[in-house]
Amino acid sequence: MTVCLLLLTVVALTAAVPAPRALVRSLWPEREPVVALWVWQCLVATVLMCCLAALTLGAAAVFHTVRDQVFAPAPPAVTAAYDLSVAPPWAVALTVLLASGAAWTTAMLARELVEARRRRDRTRAHLRERAPELPAGLPAARGPMLVLEDEYPDAWWMPGHPPQLVVTTGALHRLTDHQLDAVLTHERGHARAHHDWLLHLSSALATGFPRVPLFSHFCDQTHRLVELAADDTASRRCGHLTTALALIELNQHRGVLSCASSRRLLGERVDRLLEPPPRLLRRQRALTTTVAALVPLLPLLIAFAPGLTALG
Repeated sequence: MTVCLLLLTVVALTAAVPAPRALVRSLWPEREPVVALWVWQCLVATVLMCCLAALTLGAAAVFHTVRDQVFAPAPPAVTAAYDLSVAPPWAVALTVLLASGAAWTTAMLARELVEARRRRDRTRAHLRERAPELPAGLPAARGPMLVLEDEYPDAWWMPGHPPQLVVTTGALHRLTDHQLDAVLTHERGHARAHHDWLLHLSSALATGFPRVPLFSHFCDQTHRLVELAADDTASRRCGHLTTALALIELNQHRGVLSCASSRRLLGERVDRLLEPPPRLLRRQRALTTTVAALVPLLPLLIAFAPGLTALG
């Protein structure tokens, strides 16, 4: 059970306050939001893999049937290296706790997906009611973009199969052609990167474990970084100034430059587009991406180390 304790130590060090807070306070994620999203995903994956590996080893120590299944293809020396023959008194409680956490995580993910699907179906039904009547032979609301007759300027991306871009006539009247192209490129950036899956995952973990700093920061930063990443996609094609003006025009009535916390991100996005921060060097991006990708291998290294040592 020493391996389980090592895995849980990694969980404590990764999910506790210092690690996520240090990443939140760093300045480089604003310069490279895509790389920052990858780093957050790798940290969360490390915690989840540690818990899963600890649960497997704990169940193998408590239940002989699980042990026989897990170590069935392994030689006796490997099984002996894990010292699972005699489980300590706290092993049962730890295994039950980890199993409960796994079940709760699965339930939260399922709940988030079901609720998202329900909201999406409800929105699609509402859009079908608002969609203007088109001549016979033309698709109604099944195309890649739907235009709604509404003076309220708005545009958004609705995930699904297929994903759909929705834009109002108010946005068409307010935005220039280049600004509209920037808005649509921003929304297509969300669709191509499948940001909806990241948002669902982060929301489910933050809802299920609100007292875990890593998950709460992961949720907050994901909602922020996906917008910055989509802004970068739009600015690379349409220019930083055009994208910033499109963002202002589309959100001016919402108070885009307000100091209210709910609008602060819009102001930060506009400032970032007007004064774009320098990107990291390609070598720095590659190094950060590689190191982050290696972090989730730590649970596997800890879990397999006794067995590999025994074979060696």
